Amino acid sequence: MDVGSVVIGQPALGQLKNGRKEALVEPVEIQAKTLIQKSKTPSNDYVINPYTGCVLGCAYCFASFAGRQFGRSVKEWGDYLYVKKNAVELAREELAKMPEHKRRGTMLLSSVTDPYQGHETKYRLTRGILRELKRVEYPGLVRILTKSPVVTRDIDLLTSLPRAEVGITVTTTDDKVSRWLEVRAPLASRRLRTLAELTEAGIPTYAFVGPLLPHFATQPELLDDLFGRLVDAGVSEVFMEHINLKRYIRERMDQVLAGEREDVREAYLQARTKEHRAQLDAIVAELLGRHGLRLRFEEVVHHDDNDVLRQRLASST
Repeated sequence: MDVGSVVIGQPALGQLKNGRKEALVEPVEIQAKTLIQKSKTPSNDYVINPYTGCVLGCAYCFASFAGRQFGRSVKEWGDYLYVKKNAVELAREELAKMPEHKRRGTMLLSSVTDPYQGHETKYRLTRGILRELKRVEYPGLVRILTKSPVVTRDIDLLTSLPRAEVGITVTTTDDKVSRWLEVRAPLASRRLRTLAELTEAGIPTYAFVGPLLPHFATQPELLDDLFGRLVDAGVSEVFMEHINLKRYIRERMDQVLAGEREDVREAYLQARTKEHRAQLDAIVAELLGRHGLRLRFEEVVHHDDNDVLRQRLASST
């Protein structure tokens, strides 16, 4: 697929039909000691990760470090899943002990896994946790972030919570591009339909355009198309993040880029520069105005700037 000077490759021949091999990942059931953790991400107070690992295995995912406690390397990201079998029981116990004033904090599901990846249809941990949040009438915001249409299964619980919102990660409108970097994730077109379904159900939604793909700098019309599709799906607010290319992520990205042309590899190399991010920031600002979209945090976030952003948010409250 031609995206300006960047030619996006196809999934490796070893991939299964539709690029999926989720069924080949045999989950390991574990007993977790704790569940609700203080969040290190801006604007979230607490985070719940019902699983360790993520079978979607997106090449750019910053969470590929998450399996270190089980001796998993970043190159294995997507090939393992640890299921916290007692997650619902822990949620019940920990919510019961949580002081009333702390219950007003924003609760994120999830930060280093997808709470609605395919195995959720069997284990139903995320649904059970939402049921516990409903049982205590959790007054804080319950925030979901996922790539999966499985989230629509829980519309009944999401609409019954005092405050809830769902974010869907959409990085492109082109299924071929999403299949290249997000080989086992639901297609981009399906995620856009999921946003529309959630909006129709009356659930507040946002889109997470993260990472902001490097080729948008040379073909802004592709980002223009993405914003237009998001508006069509009922989205009014986007959370955007520059691609994180720290060394451990580059180890995985290098595997994906190895068979690509030199100009493709160069595009991702340039994405590490401040000049590239500034160029994308300007494009984003113009297109947001054109489509009437709000930008969460009023900036395109970069991982290296998270501490600065967190301090700014804290000082504004």
